[in-house]
Amino acid sequence: MKKKRKSVSYAKWGYIFILPFFICFFIFSLIPLVDTIRYSFFEYYRSGIKEIGPNFVGMQNYISLLGSDMLKYAGNTLILWVIGFIPQIVVALLLANWFTDIRLKIRGKQFFKVVIYLPNLIMASAFAMLFFAMFSTNGPINSILTSLGWISEPIDFLGSVFGTRSLVGLMNFLMWFGNTTIMLMAAIMGISQDIFEACELDGCTSVKRFFYITLPLIRPILAYTLITSIIGGLQMFDVPQILTNGQGNPDRTSMTLIMFLNSHLESRNYGMAGALSVYLFIVSGILCFFVYRMTNGNNDDGYGSKAAKRKLKEARKGRR
Repeated sequence: MKKKRKSVSYAKWGYIFILPFFICFFIFSLIPLVDTIRYSFFEYYRSGIKEIGPNFVGMQNYISLLGSDMLKYAGNTLILWVIGFIPQIVVALLLANWFTDIRLKIRGKQFFKVVIYLPNLIMASAFAMLFFAMFSTNGPINSILTSLGWISEPIDFLGSVFGTRSLVGLMNFLMWFGNTTIMLMAAIMGISQDIFEACELDGCTSVKRFFYITLPLIRPILAYTLITSIIGGLQMFDVPQILTNGQGNPDRTSMTLIMFLNSHLESRNYGMAGALSVYLFIVSGILCFFVYRMTNGNNDDGYGSKAAKRKLKEARKGRR
């Protein structure tokens, strides 16, 4: 008689290996998240040495936030994000397209990749301190402009709305365009070269190739980049916090939502801070949903193949 072989199941080891992650997520993320939502319905703050609450107030914290300057700070956050993101995505797309185009035969690609990514390794606080020192009224930028005779008096970059917002946007651009470029390069390199060769045989120009072939096929990565950028923009804190010393000057035009949230945490107003956190969560969820639907809503397989085929047909018709 043949002995039956005892089958060994290794499925349980997978659950054992991922168990530490779920334990840490439950303790350090899920419980604080639920607690934050719970506190948003309570009046809970410190007045001097006296602690008020927690007293259940329902939706009062949410209503109070709508009557505060929250919407103004939301507008500031949006403006600062747009100033940094638009040049970031444009430059990243151009660099990624150039570095992955085999026809250009660019030498030293690895060196350029490292140089482009280096600013991403610098801490945001160090970046903010560097720009604060460079663009102050007694900083090297004003000294250089004065010595060249281009200006007669030092420019107060941090004293104007345009100057402060531009510096915040410039720092966000410099810190993140390298990371975006590397991701887009990986996405473009994942496209089959046969598609590019076919479009060249059909007479597509470089511009048509970029807009009709490359962009539709990297839509999932573009969606990911846009979603992570939106989340990062809503969480913008360290750069404007350090650059404006936490005041959002001038006239709080560079005060972001997270800086507003931090002010509630410093005053130990946990109820208002919790309500603002819930608002941020809802807004980020809605924005990410719309971005995903706009960038991937018409795909039949999630990889842009349907859009790419349609665009390729349009390009061929235009050539004829």
